[in-house]
Amino acid sequence: MTKSANLTNQHTVWHEPTITRKDREALNKQRSCILWFTGLSGAGKSTLAHALEDRLHKLGKRTYVLDGDNIRKGLCNDLGFSDEDRTENIRRIGEVAKLMIDAGIIVMTAFISPFRNDRQVARDLVKDGDFIEVFCDAPLDVCEHRDVKGLYKKARAGEIPEFTGISSPYEEPLDPELMIDTARLSVDECIDSIIEYLEKKAYLDSE
Repeated sequence: MTKSANLTNQHTVWHEPTITRKDREALNKQRSCILWFTGLSGAGKSTLAHALEDRLHKLGKRTYVLDGDNIRKGLCNDLGFSDEDRTENIRRIGEVAKLMIDAGIIVMTAFISPFRNDRQVARDLVKDGDFIEVFCDAPLDVCEHRDVKGLYKKARAGEIPEFTGISSPYEEPLDPELMIDTARLSVDECIDSIIEYLEKKAYLDSE
């Protein structure tokens, strides 16, 4: 954040809402949270986030997916892929996700988010239990074999600088709430595991 932004923000005042998160959760019959999908490109983050939303929608839950490519088209279209821009990208997503859980929504984020510290910053924005880190675990060779966007091929050819897993590091989560083996499990099996976790932790309670 810039110095000028800090000076501007000192004149703002937080307004407490008359309708609270608890009110919205009660109306939605669910406990809102952030499911933060992280992993290499091609590890299955977007696939699982959207498949989970489909399953939750059928259960009558209110949801939203924040997808990496979509966010880059709008909210973060001024950012590149330097370490600094990646950090700012994740900071913005964390703030948007925080607003969404205040709205009583179950929000899924599908971003590589390669740096542990950036993911921790997003986690620290919300209360304990609000942030569920979902590590989509797939080896680099599997992700490259999938390569539906042709990005790894371009990165190997030097056409994409600072590409995670090739010319830029990915820091695996040390203690994620969920680790999903997307190289071995089917999409349905992955979603079953996530739903089981959400039910066990009472995020899907309807009372």
